[in-house]
Amino acid sequence: MTNPPLFLLAALVLVAIPGPNHLYITARSIGEGRRAGVASALGVESGMLVHIAAAAAGLSALVAASATAFGFLRYAGAAYLVFLAWRTLRARGGEDAPLLEPRPLRRVYLDGVLVNVLNPKVVLFFLAFLPQFVDQRAGAVPLQIAVMGLVTALIGLTADLVYAFAAGSLGGWLRARPAFRRRQRYATGLIYLGLGAAAVLAGPGGRRA
Repeated sequence: MTNPPLFLLAALVLVAIPGPNHLYITARSIGEGRRAGVASALGVESGMLVHIAAAAAGLSALVAASATAFGFLRYAGAAYLVFLAWRTLRARGGEDAPLLEPRPLRRVYLDGVLVNVLNPKVVLFFLAFLPQFVDQRAGAVPLQIAVMGLVTALIGLTADLVYAFAAGSLGGWLRARPAFRRRQRYATGLIYLGLGAAAVLAGPGGRRA
């Protein structure tokens, strides 16, 4: 790896910038509680491990070079977010009961994994960011990419957990207010719809989603 301090600084800056993953975790934590937010954060970063393995094996470059494969990831990810929106908006509950019932944590975790795995912008991030710090003379390029990817994922998990805990506290305060309780599932569902639309409409980008 060339210039580790610069890599760490760049990774910290890129991961700290709020993105779709943070918005997803925030919505989940506000809507279903802090534990759901933490499970979502763990799921998102578990999905990141799939991208790291793909990048180290050279599969990410193949996906990015294939319009068909990249398009499949793009639309599959958008479709899954739309499904989450539909599932949220059709939830039922009385006015005095939480309108968005917390789901089993295992399901919440798997949702986070799929949301990240089906995000093609993560593929582009690894292709645009990590190779800049690879030391070709040192050899073992796949290992270097894997190590840098794991460091980035660890930084990302830390940031994700900060969002999950902060949003969980905010959600607890909001859920105590009747006006929010009546609108909770609509707000969360619309966030998922917005993320799905962004997945379809946004062009390629070089930052971690």
